[in-house]
Amino acid sequence: MTPAPDGDERGAHSAIDAHVGAAMARAWGGLSPISLTLAYTDWLLHLLSSPGSQARLTQQALTQAGEWMTDAVRSAGAPRAEPAPTPLGQAVAADARFADPTWQQWPWHGLAAASKAWEGWWNSASQLRGMQDHSREQMRFYGQQVLDAFSPSNWLATNPQALQAAWQSGGTSLLKGMGHAVDELRLRHGLEPLHSRAADPSPGHGLAMTPGRVVMRNALIELIQYLPTTTRVQRTPLLIVPSCIMKFHILDLTPETSMVRWLVAQGHTVYIVSWRNPDESDALLSMDDYVRDGVLAALDHVQRATHEPVHLCGYCLGGTFAAIAAAALGGAGNGCLKSLTLLAAETDFTEPGEMGVLIDEAQVRLLEDMMAAQGFLTGQQMAGSFQFLHSRELVWSSRTKRWLLGEDEVGNELMVWNADVTRLPAVMHSEYLRRCFLNNDLAEGRFPFEDDPISLRDIRVPVFGVGTLKDHVAPWRSCYKMHRLVSGPVTFALTNGGHNAGIVSEPGHQGRYHHLLNTPPEQPWRTPEEWQAAAPRVEGSWWQSWHEWLLVQGTPETVPARGVPADPALGDAPGRYMLVRYGD
Repeated sequence: MTPAPDGDERGAHSAIDAHVGAAMARAWGGLSPISLTLAYTDWLLHLLSSPGSQARLTQQALTQAGEWMTDAVRSAGAPRAEPAPTPLGQAVAADARFADPTWQQWPWHGLAAASKAWEGWWNSASQLRGMQDHSREQMRFYGQQVLDAFSPSNWLATNPQALQAAWQSGGTSLLKGMGHAVDELRLRHGLEPLHSRAADPSPGHGLAMTPGRVVMRNALIELIQYLPTTTRVQRTPLLIVPSCIMKFHILDLTPETSMVRWLVAQGHTVYIVSWRNPDESDALLSMDDYVRDGVLAALDHVQRATHEPVHLCGYCLGGTFAAIAAAALGGAGNGCLKSLTLLAAETDFTEPGEMGVLIDEAQVRLLEDMMAAQGFLTGQQMAGSFQFLHSRELVWSSRTKRWLLGEDEVGNELMVWNADVTRLPAVMHSEYLRRCFLNNDLAEGRFPFEDDPISLRDIRVPVFGVGTLKDHVAPWRSCYKMHRLVSGPVTFALTNGGHNAGIVSEPGHQGRYHHLLNTPPEQPWRTPEEWQAAAPRVEGSWWQSWHEWLLVQGTPETVPARGVPADPALGDAPGRYMLVRYGD
């Protein structure tokens, strides 16, 4: 019998594997070729063993080819600017990439219609009976990425808008677009752009302008307390824990869109956590560290400073951290909490939406090898994952406007914030992917905090949850599952918008609405669809509904406005940590 390798030998072999994995990650842009190959094999074997599906797909291809020819002939015979009355014509008209009237004319309409026909066929071809759900979703997604890349709107020779702009400008639009492309490539490689551009707003200069002071700092966070603007404030303070994936000023953008400024104006004593942007020395930081030295340390400071239990609020991954902290405290928050608010935050990860396409064992292992080599996941790598999920809107459409049409990008505060990326420590990110996404330990009661498993059933304080209708990071149906995980009453708001724009939804923003419903613990289970049908629609921002809920859950009295201690060693808001940036 061959003896098992000892620890040193196993470690040496594992180091070789990790080195190869890191090289593979660099070569494939962080995507796992093993994961993609497994999905393709699953699809191919099921296709080869399904003659009925082969016949169905062949018939569908022939039918769509006939529809395309009919549609193309019609567009060639009668140039027009209105959509064709065929299914393909309607599909072209509904696609934002082909919204310009020139796409309804020959020969451009035929190119756009062919693109939509291929999309429809592939959506059907990738959904074969018997495939693993993950493989089915991967094949649909990756196939769509290829089709999006080859869309006629992305290429000069097949984009009538780009050709028309080039003709009318005497080629100036192409030269300007080439300049945009060169500048973007230089920025991607850490070089200065060749062409100057208007300065974007930045923290302390147009963004994160709400007056406040840093009142606590440790190796992981700065805690900011905002200056009151009312003579009296609510007795119960509010602590906000944003995600460490991005900077906290998503909740303190311009003065007109700042959530913290609005909350302060309503008489709340507001604290917010600012996470430190990690470096190589932080590779071993774990989820325990983020919960203990982040959420619980901030909570302890706020409670000692105000002598009151606290409204705890977490956004995205910060909400997951806040839920872990609340469960670890146990009971009714161990006297520390009055309520818990989770904004677009998942606690059950069985339906992670589009993020699930990029998460499986092979993909996580590749990321772990890549992070082991550098100690962290870079902000650009994280941002690249989100861009990849929505490449049509975030990559191809943007490049079409800038590179082919020569248009200047019209930025806004959300775009500026989104570009201010952060790193994630290797161990913490690995634990997050494995314990939450792969194993769903948090929802199943297996998640260990400081070696002791915790249960979300121990959360008995009132919970306010917010989901957004178009969230591709934390789908609202996934966030809704908190109803069956916690023991306290849950008030859930479903707002229009996406993961960021749905949360940054200031009162007075035109077109905002939300559904709102309180569910007591004894309420029988309702599916998300049943809840949505039962929840009344409320016009306007969910902020106002949340504010009113906080008043009910807090101590029903006000106190004189709390002063904010000034410490020159700590400084004013927005603090030091949020200004730390890296070139990667």
